[in-house]
Amino acid sequence: MNATMPQPDLSKKFYTVEEANRALPLVRAIVRDIVGLYGEVRTRRERLSAIERSHMAVPERSDAFSEEVEDMENSLLEDFEQLKEYVDELSNLGLELKDPETGLVDFPSLQDGQEVRLCWQYGEDRVGHVHDIEQGFEDRRTI
Repeated sequence: MNATMPQPDLSKKFYTVEEANRALPLVRAIVRDIVGLYGEVRTRRERLSAIERSHMAVPERSDAFSEEVEDMENSLLEDFEQLKEYVDELSNLGLELKDPETGLVDFPSLQDGQEVRLCWQYGEDRVGHVHDIEQGFEDRRTI
């Protein structure tokens, strides 16, 4: 039985290694913002959860406490919206954020007529790895 390889979706943007590396200054700036804000949000969410747990035993919360919690929750919602905007910026470039904590990004690419992902992680100097679309970071190989 002959299995046919899936054909790439030619309506999407595919990057060559050179194009990906040319886009890297913009991508790096966006991902720097994502990694920084994501770390702050995670820390504040943990702090908010700890505060709420420590006050659960108190049947009546003070108005000041309730206001503080509400302010923290509103601030987190604003930051989540900002994170979404950053991720949307990457999506508009045709890229996929794989991990907001480490800043892992995939660039769609074609290699020998097959769709692959050029793989870059925040802190790396250049886009220098690739993996098949069914694979992930642990399977990436040097270009």
